[in-house]
This record gives sequence, structure tokens and C-alpha cells, in this order.
Amino acid sequence: MVGLLFPGQGSQFVGMGRDLASASDIARRTFEEADDVLGFALSRLCWEGPEAELTATSNAQPAILVHSVAAYRAADGSLGDVGIAAGHSLGEFSAWVAAGALSFADGVRTVRRRGELMYEGGRQRPGTMAALLGLDDADAERVCREASGSDGECVPANYNSPGQIVISGDIAAVERAMALARQAGAKRALQLNVSGAFHSPLMSVAEEGLRAELDAVDMGTPAFPVVSNVTARPVTDPSEARRLLVEQLTSPVRWTDSVRAMVAAGVTSFAEVGPGNVLSGLVKRTEKGVHTRTFGTAAELEALA
Repeated sequence: MVGLLFPGQGSQFVGMGRDLASASDIARRTFEEADDVLGFALSRLCWEGPEAELTATSNAQPAILVHSVAAYRAADGSLGDVGIAAGHSLGEFSAWVAAGALSFADGVRTVRRRGELMYEGGRQRPGTMAALLGLDDADAERVCREASGSDGECVPANYNSPGQIVISGDIAAVERAMALARQAGAKRALQLNVSGAFHSPLMSVAEEGLRAELDAVDMGTPAFPVVSNVTARPVTDPSEARRLLVEQLTSPVRWTDSVRAMVAAGVTSFAEVGPGNVLSGLVKRTEKGVHTRTFGTAAELEALA
């Protein structure tokens, strides 16, 4: 069984999807549809930049979803026996679109709004994130607890793979956590260039807006289950999906457990659909010997054919 993986924010790059759209009519039409939905040329921003504008949260999120869906459509069912999907943060919305539970137009509009809300959340309560390499989950969680205090809180935000955890929270607390992580033996503690403390309680100000956005769209039963970032369990119920997509804003992305859950469900091969190969790398560090491949370029389309 094939498990689909959809990348999250940070996978965007200038030129993303351009060669695929040149090689595939359906991929090109997908970018054109997104331009029509948003009322501006997202395709040109993806293909030509400028990079700073593409990297903005409100642009990066729809850009990645559009590239991912364009690639999935271009594959035209040739990725194998797909039985389950998961997406990293923003990528979970791409997974619901690919599974047919959320329309492409609604998906594009929703993640555009999600990006705006998350940016505004970061503006209202400034925060930051940092990657910790070389600590186990328990040590990272302890570091976050010890770093939290009256002037701010710090929490695990992404359990990406064994020994790779991203933390998130108020700036002072994250900086303390980075120092404590180094003392605890972390190989690296690297502050990330982000516009807010994503997947932490600081994003609670964005919940109401995203809930309203999701309540306004139709969600149906997916063609295959989508693993929730919040629970690391497969979801098929639309109402549960809506609830968890809102909770995802302030909850950690349990990616390590999600990958393991997909393997336990019978996945023997993963296909990362969209820009980049970050998730394939995380799979290789989590489940040794499981086959992974990426699909998002014209060359990969030609190889698939």
C-alpha cells in the first residue's frame, strides 16, 4: 500500500511547479484555477518570485497546496495503490483535497485565510521557533518546561523524527530553551526564520477565524483516510477533521508517530507529492528500509510515465 505525504510551509521555492505545468496540461490548469480563485497570479509568484513575497505565510501556504494538488492530478492515479495520506501542518489540507473530501477551490481559499490568520496571530503575540537536533522527546519536553516562566512559555511544536524536534513559543522562553538544550547535549539548537510561534498556544488567536472558515466549506467523506497531525491517527469523519484542523494551530505536529501509524496500517511505500523532499528524509530517519520517492517535477512525471 502507498502512503501519500504532503509537505508543509518551508518547502516553497521560486520556480516551484513551473516545469511540471509546462509538461502537464492538468498541472497548468490547476495553477490557472488557483489564480482565478484567489484573484491574483499566484502562479507567477510561484514561478518568478520575488522570494520574500512567496515566503510570506499567506502566500506560501496556498502555493504549496497548489503545487501538491497539481502534482497529484498530473500523476493521474499512477502513484500506486494509495490507501492513506498525511500532510505536515499545512500539508494536511493538501491531503484532504487529494482525498476528495475538500474541494480544490475551498482548499486554496482556506489555506490562504489560514496563512493570514497565523501571520496576524504572530503580530499580536510575537513568538519564534527553534529546531533542536540530537535530543530525545523526553529531554526536549523537559527543556521546554524548564524554560517556561512568567515571561513566556515554550512547547514542542513538531516531533519531526527521532532526534529532531522543533519548539515554539514566546521569544524569551525559546531562547532559554535553546541554551538549556545545548546544556542537555543537543547537537544543534537553531532559531528559525518564522513569522510566529506556530503550533503553540500563542496561535490561539487564530482559532476562531479558521473555525469559521472551515464551517463555511463543505467537507465530505474522503476516498482514503488522512492521518491527523494532532492525534497521529487516521481520520475519515468530516466533522472530526474540521475540529482537528483547528486544534492543529495550537497542537504539536506528531509526525514521527504519524509515519509509524501509516506503516502499522500497511504502508510499504511512501510518495511525497509536491515541492521538495523534506518529508522523505524524515521517513528515512523514522522507519528504516521503507521505500520513499518524491513527485513534483517534470522529470519525475516523465519517470512515472
